[in-house]
Amino acid sequence: MNQQNLIQALPKAELHVHIEGTFEPELMFEIAQRNAVDIPYKTVDEVKQAYNFHNLQSFLDIYYAGAKALIHEKDFYDLTWAYFKKCKEDHVVHTEIFFDPQTHTVRGIAFETIFNGIFKACQDAKEKLDISSELIMCFLRHLSEEEAFEVLEQALPFKAHIIGVGLDSSELGHPPIKFELVFSKAKEEGFLIVAHAGEEGPAEYIWQALDLLHVNRIDHGVRSEEDPKLLKRLIKERMPLTVCPLSNLKLCVIEDMKEHNIKRLLDLGLCVMVNSDDPAYFGGYMNENFYAIDRALDLGEARIKQLAINSFEASFLPEQEKKKWIEKVQAM
Repeated sequence: MNQQNLIQALPKAELHVHIEGTFEPELMFEIAQRNAVDIPYKTVDEVKQAYNFHNLQSFLDIYYAGAKALIHEKDFYDLTWAYFKKCKEDHVVHTEIFFDPQTHTVRGIAFETIFNGIFKACQDAKEKLDISSELIMCFLRHLSEEEAFEVLEQALPFKAHIIGVGLDSSELGHPPIKFELVFSKAKEEGFLIVAHAGEEGPAEYIWQALDLLHVNRIDHGVRSEEDPKLLKRLIKERMPLTVCPLSNLKLCVIEDMKEHNIKRLLDLGLCVMVNSDDPAYFGGYMNENFYAIDRALDLGEARIKQLAINSFEASFLPEQEKKKWIEKVQAM
């Protein structure tokens, strides 16, 4: 089996994907028209052209503009269902989806509307596509901790179906310490904890996520390589890093995929795995990310399998489910 066929055939878990970041131009335009929402694009081609951004902030500007089209439960369902169909194509058998309620509640959309649309698609994906999933609610770090507390309160009636909380949006200037109290409260409520750190921001943000937020996983974390002491700790603790290669390239974290450090981090013994982040904007879903790093870095069969194994090891699946999928990967 060649490596591209292996990538396609392997069962995989996706642990770092923003559901709003799966908003393909065609669907964005369709929903905007359906809801008579004025987005700053007149055609699907204009939406596609807008996706040629050059840094995290210019991406976020487009991301939030597109999100305005999402108003009704059906919109959130359609968005999520479209992502699950991509999962089926790429043999992603389990996914842990980030959603950003503050992007929508600030526009007057009820938390319940957002949650119900996404959650119903998750239920249908299990029944119709045999794909399991969990939901992780993220706080927008460019907003205040007080606003994060407000959305945490809104989430509590739904916490039986929200496995964790995370931290995303503009990283620079918004260190994890800014949200220490709200994450402490979330942990008390029984949520698992993840946080974006060490992509745009420095390695220091990863230390803060570990020591102040007490995370179960680090999202991105590629700049951990800049701090040898931090690397040793991440290896020792087997702390997962949910790496997103095409995202790193598109946002100029790296200039060329041949520069990506995922192979080095894997060989050092870190628990890294492949994810798509905001695939509609960054040029590809799970398998496209695998293909890109394999072409650039010549991973070899053993590393490709290890990346898939790591995705299950780092997931929030029950131990028996993890074991089942890891054994399937090992047997291939």
